[in-house]
Amino acid sequence: MKLLRSWTHSSQACIATIGNFDGLHLGHQSVIRQVQDKASHLGLASTVISFEPLPAEYLRKPPPSRILPLRDKLIYLKSLGVNQLACLPFNQALAEMEPEAFIQDILLNDLQVRALVVGDDFRFGRKRRGDYQLLQTMGAQQGMEVVQTSTLLHTNDRVSSTWVRQALAQADLDTVKTLLGRPYSLSGRVRHGNKLGRTIGFPTLNLRIPDNIALGKGVYAVQAYRASGARFKGIANLGSRPTVNGLESRLEVHLFDFAEQIYGQHWTIEPTAFIRAEQRFDSFELLKQQIKLDVEQARSLLH
Repeated sequence: MKLLRSWTHSSQACIATIGNFDGLHLGHQSVIRQVQDKASHLGLASTVISFEPLPAEYLRKPPPSRILPLRDKLIYLKSLGVNQLACLPFNQALAEMEPEAFIQDILLNDLQVRALVVGDDFRFGRKRRGDYQLLQTMGAQQGMEVVQTSTLLHTNDRVSSTWVRQALAQADLDTVKTLLGRPYSLSGRVRHGNKLGRTIGFPTLNLRIPDNIALGKGVYAVQAYRASGARFKGIANLGSRPTVNGLESRLEVHLFDFAEQIYGQHWTIEPTAFIRAEQRFDSFELLKQQIKLDVEQARSLLH
């Protein structure tokens, strides 16, 4: 998959869709399949157009939660077989761009979109003035077909990123799996941490996670995957580590019966069951006692 970090780097005509695509849930996957089918039929590149940061992250402080960091979005889009991700840097200039200029300069001139698949509620451009009707009008004038997507329902409710975020915040992993069509996971390279876990007998893999990740803070039974696909069982804490006055979010993973040095390796962590909320302990001894209980519970849940 080709990653376009600027809209001036494309050199081939494409069939595209545009949006946040946070989570890449079943609704997103349905839209992407429409793009791929049309692109395959016409012999053009299938392209997802998205933003980084997400517009709401740029416009709202503090930023709202998100389902996937960019690296995980890239991994999953590649697995879906998308040819290109045009990742537009969302900044003040893009926020203030008139919708007509966005269509002409970015979609038609730079990305050479020949057909655009979007929902009829899609809004864009300065003051969110651009809409489906404007896309259709300008597209018809300049040879860009605009295709409306149908809403995907689950139990009579629209599958949406908002629904996934709500389920993640509540650690409702079964609902998340249903809406995503796959288990939820986070990935990253193992970093050096404070190495406090090994002093109490529970060494951890440390992955830096965006502070606004939607998954509820707390302790989870997890399955961990190496880049090779090898699977391990363990327990993880997502949070800021209040017992040691931590300031940034981390995913700290203790693997059962594992003692290798793996700094720099890429791992994927799949939470499978929620154990408890993150909490502050008055001493390392109390923390150690609780971790022992957590590990016992995680082992029983993962059998």
